[in-house]
Amino acid sequence: MSNQLVCTVLPTFNEKDNIRPLIEGLIASVPHPYLILVVDDNSPDGTWKIVEEIADNYSLSPQDDSFKSGVELIKRIDEKGLTSAIQRGINEAIATYDAKIITWMDCDLSMPPEDVPKLVKVIREGDADVAVGSRWVKDGKDIAHGMMARILSWIINNYAMLFLGNQVHDYTSGFIAARSEVLKKIPLKGDYGEYCIDLLCRAFRLGYHLVEVPYVCVPRTTGESKTGINLLDYLDKGRDYVTTVWRLWRQKN
Repeated sequence: MSNQLVCTVLPTFNEKDNIRPLIEGLIASVPHPYLILVVDDNSPDGTWKIVEEIADNYSLSPQDDSFKSGVELIKRIDEKGLTSAIQRGINEAIATYDAKIITWMDCDLSMPPEDVPKLVKVIREGDADVAVGSRWVKDGKDIAHGMMARILSWIINNYAMLFLGNQVHDYTSGFIAARSEVLKKIPLKGDYGEYCIDLLCRAFRLGYHLVEVPYVCVPRTTGESKTGINLLDYLDKGRDYVTTVWRLWRQKN
């Protein structure tokens, strides 16, 4: 299974200072064959231009026998949004490149690229169908966010565990690797991070094996955070998380 293609989907919007070191870090860390699909929502800061430049250095297709690693850009003009960007990348990875393991992550370097191989490893070794980068298990930590954000994350995740089960401790992770067959069965639902709660709950209910891999979420060094800019923003996003948990619990009961 080790020679099967791994693809990382990177949903970007205004990440021009982070995208090059992120891509370089991923290519240096993840075993071959490996493809990076950047789905950019026409970033005003020109993130997509940088990705185009990087992609020009990779001329081989994943279907080529000599292929080791590559970068492709999907530039969206009339679409916006985190969840739809990830889903677009997943669809492209499966339909066009026949990727067997698909990963995705935030593009602000808060999720270290050198941790992606850890997620891939537990799947390749047959231990998991879905690997979840987790801040809330032993050896995991969140040093990227302030006290308010960490408390709200703790509340949401414990609320999710109470109603959906403690097979996952970081339901709002967003740092994921999964077998392609899982993602064929479970399209992403939601507008923001609530898609992750939905995906992990449905995957578990369908009998897929979920494994959490600890990681340390670190502060972004440049750019503007999209997680939450103030308490009202956090509460607004949190409301969608709570609604998603309630919907999934009602479906089971």
